[in-house]
Amino acid sequence: MTLTEIAAVETATYDRTVQAGDGALVRVPAGGRLRIVDLHGNQAADTLLFDAADVRNKYSAFDTIREQGAVFLTTGSRLLSTRLDELAVITDDTVGRHDTIGGACAQESNVIRYGEHTRHQHACRQTFLAYGAAAGIGPRELGHNINFFMNVPVSPDGDLHFDDGLSAPGKHVELTAAREILVLVSNCPQLNNPCNGWDPTPVRLLGWWS
Repeated sequence: MTLTEIAAVETATYDRTVQAGDGALVRVPAGGRLRIVDLHGNQAADTLLFDAADVRNKYSAFDTIREQGAVFLTTGSRLLSTRLDELAVITDDTVGRHDTIGGACAQESNVIRYGEHTRHQHACRQTFLAYGAAAGIGPRELGHNINFFMNVPVSPDGDLHFDDGLSAPGKHVELTAAREILVLVSNCPQLNNPCNGWDPTPVRLLGWWS
């Protein structure tokens, strides 16, 4: 970490480390900045965004991809809602690109992909529901999420697969809220594919707002 980055961290008004398999629900006011730091590299931070005034106005991967003509997210990406409202903008990204089509793991999808023996394993969908409940976020409010730091290459004919990560220890992505938003994070416990390097690790959330 550079001296400039150390100085920035010291001024953060929000600072929380989220262990692998755990989650967080963060309210970010308009203009506030939330940084997600990949502490050990190769982690996947599954993230959903909601309009704090109405959680039914939620992040839309489909509208974000269509309106920007880009399947990956990086600096400058506008994160749009199902009503085409701008929820946040990615204003800093030291990784280069992030997935928003691979989805979050669930017990059901784990069984289909990896076998019945994985049914008991904790999954991101459970974390979303556990932490979202306090804000009235239930199964109907969940949609396609962002997978920060996750590498999901897409071939010219539309195939996609989970691949080894592009991130590294200390890499980060930063969002600036366009309105008051709720950021729901599930720090993915997935250990059945390379998205976490088969070794889920903590991420750090840093925020700057008054």
